[in-house]
Parts: sequence; structure tokens; C-alpha cells
Amino acid sequence: MNAIIGMLVTVAMVFGGYLLAGGKMEIITHALPFEGMMIGGAALGAFLAANDLTTIKHTVGDIVSVFKGPKWKKQDYQDLLCLMHELLNVLKQNPVDIEPHIEAPNESEIFAKYPKILKDHSAVEMICDTIRSMIMNFDNVHQVEELLEAQLEGLQEDSLHGAHALQNMADALPALGIVAAVLGVIKTMAAIDKPPEILGGMIGGALVGTFLGVFLAYGIVGPFANKVKHNRTEEHFFYATIGGLLVSNLHHNPVNISVEVARRHAPARVRPSFDDVEQAIRELKKAA
Repeated sequence: MNAIIGMLVTVAMVFGGYLLAGGKMEIITHALPFEGMMIGGAALGAFLAANDLTTIKHTVGDIVSVFKGPKWKKQDYQDLLCLMHELLNVLKQNPVDIEPHIEAPNESEIFAKYPKILKDHSAVEMICDTIRSMIMNFDNVHQVEELLEAQLEGLQEDSLHGAHALQNMADALPALGIVAAVLGVIKTMAAIDKPPEILGGMIGGALVGTFLGVFLAYGIVGPFANKVKHNRTEEHFFYATIGGLLVSNLHHNPVNISVEVARRHAPARVRPSFDDVEQAIRELKKAA
């Protein structure tokens, strides 16, 4: 919602100020389709040339996230804490009993209670791989911590590819606007024998290219890139919460303490309260 409001405010203030200052929209509306084709087409072509298919698909999803917001909500963090509480209790009681859950999470009755988490390959992989390392008798806690840190760093780097691609596009748009403007000037120079009022309109149309490139870069695409980066960074806390909980358990803290450590690690905006988590865990125990 904020993204839509921000775009509307940007467009209204820019073009509203232009009209109030006595500007005429006819010049812009006449040139806009052609300048937009040159600038937008060149930006899209450069984007396709510079990125692989995975990054392109990722970027499309990132643009959608600008309007939808981060993937993980407060309820998801609460579900995560409950999931980890169940898994670690099983691990504590009998390490053999945890193996079916981590070897085939799609068939696990514990994971099945939390379908959104189960659908996230990265979260499930981190949980299962780390617990597998724990039951393989990794004596050095720091070994597992290093594995988790490397996995988290890799996840964060992968998640930001879309933001980097959008930012690169934003950086290129002003230059592409100049290219479109120069082409407009070339067209104007070819008609130098025309009357001044016609030449003025042609020069004005050429300058629309410079305006459009800068406007798109700093008014649309650049803010989108920043929003994507913010969303992906916030989403990364979900995986970092998993890592913090598992590390706490590796240090032989009680399960409830590890869960509380992880709860406090969550961002304040999506952090479930202590009472909510306790109530959810009590309900799990009753259901069992």
C-alpha cells in the first residue's frame, strides 16, 4: 500500500507542479510513447543481457514484494518457534525419533502443522541439515556455528540479487534518457529549416527523454530497489532466528530458553509476545 501511495504522490507532485507552473502536457504526452519505448526498451534489454534467468525470475518476484511487503509475518515467527520447540523436544528425548522428521520433512506430522514454513526450501533445509549435524556428534559447537553462518550469508547474498539488478537499472536510466534526448536532438537538427515554433516543440520532446530517464531512476526504480532490499533484509531475520535458536540449543540451553532467545532475535515489528508463544506451546502440549 505504501508503495502505491508513494508512486501516486510522486507523480502528482511532479506533474502537478509542472502544470501549476504553466507547463503544457501536450508536449510530454506526444513524446512520451516514443521516449518511453527507447528508454524502457533499452533498460529492459540491458537488464535481460546482464542477468541470468534465475535472477530475472527473482527480480519479478521482488517487484511483487514491493506491494505485498515482506514474506514472513508475526504469525509465521510464532509458528517457527512452536515448530522448533517440538523438534528440539523430540531430539532431546530420543535422537533416533527425530530422524524421520529431518530426513523426510514433507511426510513429517510436525512440519505438516506449519505448511508455510514447510513450503520454504531454505528454512526446511537449514533446520534439517543443522539438526542432522547435531545428531552426527559434531563435538565442536563452533563448527556448526560456522556452517550456519556460511549458510546464512549465502542466503542473504542470493536474496539481494534482485535488489542489485534493479539498482543497476536505476543507475543506467539517466544515461539512457540522455541517449533518447540526443536522438531527439538529431531529429531536430535534421529539421533545422522548420519554423521556430516547430523546432521548439521538437526540442521540448527531445528533453522529455532526459526527464523520463531521471524521473524513472530516482522516482520509481531506485525506490523500488531500496524497498526490495529492505524487504529481503527483514525476511533474512527469519532464517537468522532459526540459526540463533539452533546455536542456543547447541550450547545445551533448555529448549524453552533457546526458544526465548530466538523470540527476542526477531524484529520488533513481527516479534510475537512471550505470552503468545507460551500459550501456543501450551496448546501444542494439550493436543499431544
